[in-house]
Formats: sequence, C-alpha cells, structure tokens
Amino acid sequence: MAHFVIMGCGRVGATLAHTLEDSGHSVAIIDQDERAFRRLRTGFGGHKITGVGFDRETLKQADIESAYAFAAVSSGDNSNILATRVARETFHVEHVVARIYDPGRAEIYQRLGIPTVAAVRWSADQVLRRILPESAIKGDFREPSGRLLLSELTLHPEWIGWHILDIEKASGVRVAYLTRFGEGMLPGPDTSYQQGDTVHAMLVGKQSSEVAHILSAAPIKEL
Repeated sequence: MAHFVIMGCGRVGATLAHTLEDSGHSVAIIDQDERAFRRLRTGFGGHKITGVGFDRETLKQADIESAYAFAAVSSGDNSNILATRVARETFHVEHVVARIYDPGRAEIYQRLGIPTVAAVRWSADQVLRRILPESAIKGDFREPSGRLLLSELTLHPEWIGWHILDIEKASGVRVAYLTRFGEGMLPGPDTSYQQGDTVHAMLVGKQSSEVAHILSAAPIKEL
C-alpha cells in the first residue's frame, strides 16, 4: 500500500481518489472549496483537506512527506504546475503529474521535468499510468491478432542517458517513437533516453508484466 496526494476534487480528482482507494492505497485529496468533497462517495476513507494545494502547510496536512505520488488535477494550469513543483522540489516526491488545459505550454513543463496530461486528451487512466507502478504498461493499440501491443512505458530514472538500443536489448521491446518536449520523434541509433521523455514501444502483450518489472528497476550495469 502506498500513499497518494491529489490536488483538486472535481470529477477527475474524485475518480482518481476512488480508483486509488479501491486499489488498497491511502489517499489525501485537497481542494479550496469544501463543497467539492461532495463528489466523493459515501464512505470514502481518505483524508479531505480544505486549502490551497501548493501551500506547504496544506501539503504537510495531506502527509505529502510520505507520499509515493502527487497528482495536480485542479482547473488551473498555473496552480497545477506550481503545486507539482513544490511537491517535487520541496518534498522530493518522485512521481508527479500535472493536468493542463493549454497544450502550448507542454514544452515548458517538459523542460522542467514535469509529466503533464493535456485536458483535450485527458483521462483518469493517463494520470494513473504515471503514478501507479502496476499501471506502468497499458496498451494504446493492439494489432488485429491481439498479440502485439503499442504502449507507453514507464522507466526508472536511472535509465536516463542510456541509448534506446540498450533499453530495447534489456527489455525485449521495440521503441516506436519518443515524445520529447511535447513532440513525437523517431529514435536513431545514437538516441538516448532523456529526462522528460515519454517512450512508446511495441511489445508482446503476454510479456508486459516482465517488461514493466525490468524497466521500473534501475538498469543492471555490466562489469
């Protein structure tokens, strides 16, 4: 069981809170408007905090210091980014994600190393991919036989700087493309995985658990 902190109790935040709680995790959800917590189901066992999500004391009330992940999904881009930076830079939360409405800002946020999800293509599933370890692989596309899966992968931070070819060799996947600074790019033989990159790869569906296990751990360095 892990602890998750969510900023914003709209439909998005409430969906995330319920999903995480159903998965057996502890949840704290923050919103400036106490009435927003009415969206939570009767019997919700998480912690509800009324306050500003980027305020340090509010975050401490949500037990941010022991959080595995932080998701900022309020209605304000600036608030979401500010809160996410506070969670990462002040409280050293490794897994963070911010919801945005303006896709034009994506490159700026990527340069800050903050994973973002644009509202125009947003779903709770996309946020969960970035903060739940068991959601490290979820298929975006299956070819007709159902055997092969095109999916977004989550990599351990220590893979940063490794060549894409090394990642393919270690995990058995074929990297189809990267998203870097909000734009897709085809990897070349000398392309390395950089901080902020999103990796999209083809893999055999039945091997997805094994691939997730390999890539969510630090790479094994040959002696």
